[in-house]
Amino acid sequence: MNTQQGSELFSAIVTAPFGAMGIRTEDERVRELVYLPSHYEEKAPQNAAAEQAARQVLRYFADADFRFDLPLADAGSEFQRRVWNAICAIPRGSVRTYGQVAKLLDSHPRAVGQACGANWFPLVIPCHRVTASGGLGGFASSDDEHGFTLTVKRWLLRHEGALPIDVPWQQQSIFP
Repeated sequence: MNTQQGSELFSAIVTAPFGAMGIRTEDERVRELVYLPSHYEEKAPQNAAAEQAARQVLRYFADADFRFDLPLADAGSEFQRRVWNAICAIPRGSVRTYGQVAKLLDSHPRAVGQACGANWFPLVIPCHRVTASGGLGGFASSDDEHGFTLTVKRWLLRHEGALPIDVPWQQQSIFP
């Protein structure tokens, strides 16, 4: 039995190329997906929704073109959901800046960034595809250039084929 501190919060934990992915479920729906560091051990799915999410997360890690089809819990404000819908329209292998998404929604880049940070369903809602105009930007409410979450963002962008040659911030060596 996995007695690791914090693992009880999750209905499943799957190993990821960058560490692990925690899956929380509630009422047969996915409530939250969480990027976790590698010291989290796998945890077998505790229910059908967790099993479905774990299977789909692993398929995405194997194939960046995989499309999620999960029962998601209701989350976010009306504005956040508008931002998340716009993010879902960004094709795999592409990025948009916070400013580009804000212009599309007649909003402000900071508000778009805050909505990205409030995303309960990363991977399903691919907020990693949104960057700053002059660099990688933040990710999962962090902007520590060498921190865990920006390492995850770099991995996801590489996995999806958003190579340095395709992004405006290629000269900044964000892909070490």
